Amino acid sequence: MTHSRPGSGRQPGDLPVSAILTTKNEEENVVPCLATVQWAAEVIVVDSGSTDATLMRAAPLADRVLQHEYVSAARQKNWIIPQARYPWVLIIDADERVTPELEADIRRVMTEGPEHRGYWIYRRNTFFGREIRHGGWQRDRVIRLFARDHGRYPDLRVHAELEVDGSVGVLKGRFLHHTIRSLLGYWAKMERYSAWWAEGKAAAGQRASTWTVFFHTFSRFGKMYIIRGGFLDGRHGLLVAILASFSVFQKYANLWELSRSKVDPD
Repeated sequence: MTHSRPGSGRQPGDLPVSAILTTKNEEENVVPCLATVQWAAEVIVVDSGSTDATLMRAAPLADRVLQHEYVSAARQKNWIIPQARYPWVLIIDADERVTPELEADIRRVMTEGPEHRGYWIYRRNTFFGREIRHGGWQRDRVIRLFARDHGRYPDLRVHAELEVDGSVGVLKGRFLHHTIRSLLGYWAKMERYSAWWAEGKAAAGQRASTWTVFFHTFSRFGKMYIIRGGFLDGRHGLLVAILASFSVFQKYANLWELSRSKVDPD
C-alpha cells in the first residue's frame, strides 16, 4: 500500500539522488533524519508496519511513503532500490543524520561527476549523547552512496554490506550515527540479531565450543577497551566495550547451543 504525501509536501531537492529510508516505529527519529536529506531530488520511506506516528510524520518530508513486509534489512532495501527514480541512491538509517560536511561532499561528487560506482561513508558514532572516538568505532564505515543499477545487498539477515559491481571510493564527510537510545531497545535488537547470526553460522557448518565462547568474549573486550583505546572515552567507552563483549558472548553462546543440539539431539 502506498501512502500519498500531502499536496503541500516537500519541494524536490536539486541533486539527482534518491534518498531511501526504511522504518518501523521510528516516530522520534524520522523527522530529524529526513530533514537532513531534503537536498535529494527524491526521498522514499519504506515502512514495515509502524504502529506509532512514523507514517504521519514522514509524509510531509517524503515523496513516497510505502508499506512492505519486512523479512530482513537486506531484502527490504533490495526491494526498493530498483524503484528509485534517479540513477544514484543514498541509503540512510533512521538513527543516522547527513552532516553538512557529508552533504557538501555528495554535492561535490554529483556536480563534478562520480569517479566510482559506490562510496564508503564513515560514521561518527554517539552513545547516550557522547561521541565515541576510540575502541574501533572511529573506523566504522558503510557503503551507502551508489549507482542504482550497480549495487545490491547480499541475502544475509544480519549486517549485510552493500556489494557494488565496480570501484568504490571514500567520501570525506561523515554520517552522524546515534547508536543506542535505550538499553531496553538494545537488548531486544541484540537478542534478535545474535540468534540470526548463530543460525546462519550453524547452517554454514560452523560450530562453537565453550572455549570458543569465552575466548571471543574476552578477546572483544581486550581489543576494544585496551588495544584500540576504548578507555580514552571514559565510562562511556567502558560501557560500550562491555556491551560489545556481551553481544559477542550471546552470539557464540547461541552457536554453542545449536552445535550441542546437533551433536546430542536428546
